[in-house]
Amino acid sequence: MEKRVVLFLVLSLGIIFGYDLLLKELGYSPFSTSPIIDQELKTSMPAKGSDAETISPSSSESPSVSSSNFSTEPLLTEEVVVVETPLFRAGISGQGGVLNSWELKKYLTQTEENVPVQLVYPNGQFPGPLTVQVKGNEVETQRLRQGNFQVQKDFNQLDEAHPTGKVLLTYSSSDSELWVQKELTFHYDSYLVDITIRTRGISGDIDVLLGTNFGVVEWGQGFIGLLGSAWMVGEEMEKVSPDADAPILRREGPVRWLALQDKYFMSVFIPENAKSLFSKLETEMVVSAGMSLSGGSGEQVHKTKLYAGPKKYDVLKSFNIGLEDTIDFGWFIYGSWSIVKAVAKPLFSVLRFIYDYTHNYGVAIILLTLGIKLLFVPLQYKSYKSMQGMQTIQPKVLALQEKLKDNKEKLNTELMKLYKEHKVNPVGGCLPMVLQMPVFVALFNILYMTIDLRQAPFMLWVTDLSAQDPYYVLPVLMGISMVVQQKIMPTTMDPTQAKMMMILPVGLTFLFVTFPAGLVLYWVTNNVLTVTQQFVTDRYILKKPRGGSTDPSPKGSEPALESGKKKRSSSPSGPSSKS
Repeated sequence: MEKRVVLFLVLSLGIIFGYDLLLKELGYSPFSTSPIIDQELKTSMPAKGSDAETISPSSSESPSVSSSNFSTEPLLTEEVVVVETPLFRAGISGQGGVLNSWELKKYLTQTEENVPVQLVYPNGQFPGPLTVQVKGNEVETQRLRQGNFQVQKDFNQLDEAHPTGKVLLTYSSSDSELWVQKELTFHYDSYLVDITIRTRGISGDIDVLLGTNFGVVEWGQGFIGLLGSAWMVGEEMEKVSPDADAPILRREGPVRWLALQDKYFMSVFIPENAKSLFSKLETEMVVSAGMSLSGGSGEQVHKTKLYAGPKKYDVLKSFNIGLEDTIDFGWFIYGSWSIVKAVAKPLFSVLRFIYDYTHNYGVAIILLTLGIKLLFVPLQYKSYKSMQGMQTIQPKVLALQEKLKDNKEKLNTELMKLYKEHKVNPVGGCLPMVLQMPVFVALFNILYMTIDLRQAPFMLWVTDLSAQDPYYVLPVLMGISMVVQQKIMPTTMDPTQAKMMMILPVGLTFLFVTFPAGLVLYWVTNNVLTVTQQFVTDRYILKKPRGGSTDPSPKGSEPALESGKKKRSSSPSGPSSKS
């Protein structure tokens, strides 16, 4: 049974990790940076102070939509108005009335440049965020995409004294009744933007685009967690991204939210009255998304919210619409496991609770691992005891298997009799491993998926727990600790099999070289604690059986033997009786 479990774990790890590594080597992995994105990243947003801002005196109160609150002179088409808050810096273009940049000031790229994360790629070939398209009317769509929007701004800066500000984007046509106005309300302490879209002279429905890869910083952030589009229609959430087989995905029904996401960042529409949505594969690793709104010849008013920022669990949960589930705590072998999710969320809360006191996520990981290890001490004790018992009776098991190899039924009967006689459970060593599996996978997801560990330092050379160890110290320590663990663990394998299993630590060491340092730190800590626990158990609790004995000597058996020796030495037949 133990051999099967070990084989299962080895094969599972090989499938889980080797599949993606193989695809990356062959060039088929979807988790690599797109050449289009690389090209667009080279185009930076306008330098601070170079934008043509039209500023009027700001007000600490939220102003009404009135022309008296805004500048009277529109911006030129090619110029950009910049909105800056303590959290982000956004650029809004007069051409098409779209966002052409969204820079997160508190998050840096994981590249050599270490520049602020950019959620919108400027000068892209695809329509930008907030583009309005008229269904069934390509002429009006092109007018709105390429036309000049008058851009007005009613604030200078956003801070505690001036917490909100509005930007108006207005398009009107001289030769038609087409009129569109987008009102964006920004908040100094939030990534959330309130958006109101007013239209006139549009008989059909309209699509409002979330953008293309808006919120997808890079595709190469790992093999778990879906990259691309996600949404909730009604009460059903889907994390599905279009591919070559299904390049366009559509969903009808009340849209609660529509998102584009990667592992750490996302952009989300949260509309009030959207009736459908779509997600489209524009080209390899480039996905666009949008929502459909009702049109009409009279004035139509549509409201939505836009969130563009980090996937912080508490922030997403505060919306109360299930956005926090885009952080995939329940991932398990390319699927979702509700048991893992149920375990992961409390563990994540505990990890952050420890961090509040330690102010170091590396220390918090070590303490959390220690706490979990202590919690499973009784199970581990039973596992060690069962494995030691199986190791003790292994010669008898092999003898029975050789003697009754042609009579399977009798062999099973005799084995069960042997197990019962020696009070050994053949699955006792495996059950604790199965029970601990949800906890292990949950911790794996937490350390791999949450933005809290992104660029979080530990100590010395480990300056980012979400990136790999630059000097490979932690992976090497992990490999060494696994070798020690295998050496001291009781096993029923023969020496040849045991030597073959030594390949596992070597393979995992090379594999973990590419893993985030936080995850490797957890594994190293867990291995060290396991070795320590095994040493204490062997030395002081479950002492190894003496030669010729078939039962482990329980704690306290040594004093009994010593007592027996003393009694024999003090008997009348002993030398002391001669005196």
